[in-house]
Amino acid sequence: MKLFIFLLLLEIHGTVGLTHSLRYFYTSSSGVSNFPEFVAVGLVDDVQMIHYDSKTEKAEFKQQWMEKAAEDDPEYLSRQTNRLMNTQQVFKGNIDTLKQRFNQTGGVHINQMMYGCEWDDETAEVNGYHYYGYDGEDFLSFDLKTETWITPVMQAVITKHEWDSDRSLSGDLRNYLSKLCPEWLKKYVNYGRSSLMRTELPSVSLLQKSSSSAISCHATGFYPNRAEMVWKKDGVELHEGVNKGEILPNHDGTSQMSVDLDLSSVTPEDWDRYRCVFQLSGVNEDIVTRLDKAAIRTNEGKIGKRSSSVFPAGVVVRIMGILLLLTVCFSAVFIWRRKYKGEKYETHLPPTCFQDLDVYALII
Repeated sequence: MKLFIFLLLLEIHGTVGLTHSLRYFYTSSSGVSNFPEFVAVGLVDDVQMIHYDSKTEKAEFKQQWMEKAAEDDPEYLSRQTNRLMNTQQVFKGNIDTLKQRFNQTGGVHINQMMYGCEWDDETAEVNGYHYYGYDGEDFLSFDLKTETWITPVMQAVITKHEWDSDRSLSGDLRNYLSKLCPEWLKKYVNYGRSSLMRTELPSVSLLQKSSSSAISCHATGFYPNRAEMVWKKDGVELHEGVNKGEILPNHDGTSQMSVDLDLSSVTPEDWDRYRCVFQLSGVNEDIVTRLDKAAIRTNEGKIGKRSSSVFPAGVVVRIMGILLLLTVCFSAVFIWRRKYKGEKYETHLPPTCFQDLDVYALII
């Protein structure tokens, strides 16, 4: 799953700006009990807005503002349901093919695909991507600049050559990733503007496991997830002795993050020179927290004036966040071309039709 976790977190570590994203994830699985064999999800700015799985076999909106899509096209959900049911069969066949190529029989196996685009509403810059993964490792990726497929594994070379030779496929991918996907992204952002463009400031706490461990500056409850948090000394950002954590989702749609500071070589007299600074995209004023021993929450006896009962278990918080990410990463949503054993057909519709998920299901 590391490929897709990285992709979900990619924009978090870049420059904080007004960059919007539209991402679709498809996941087919084999040998996973109590989990659908096929799951599909779509996310706008990392907010899930549509969902499908092989147990319900029904595409469903996950955000109220997506009802506007049905107003524009009353057949939107039924059409996506039918197409995703077909895609489900393609992905079921793909995972069987991959197991054969990797000489696998039983066990747990996961086949994933992620595609989508990012759009900067200030510079109008657009970036598109299309990735396949198998059992948590990179399998295939589409290079939009060269319009060729890239693979790090021998088992994907046969597929790479086949897809590279299909120039109509490359052209369709280029058209979707660079043109149609950004158009749909803008449409969705407009639908959910009041929700997606909102800002929620976090609560910030100073945490410490023990008197000898690092100080963690923890922010939770912020939205959007485009944020940055640093430690500063005398107004200068620190890098040495600093460990930044990932931005993780909360159950309510907000996010959390933390940054640790090692103070083992710092005297208590110098603590007042340190500040934790949180910056949220779209908000001009930073949240600055002074390093104050009395304000530190800890699970060790008596640090400052707090007891262990008020320390939120940081490890548990991080694990829960990772599990939420994995839930998203075990999900997926719609593709591009259907090939059925020698038969190949395509559906080309004008951009004005509501066909964002009408991409192609590729047989590997």
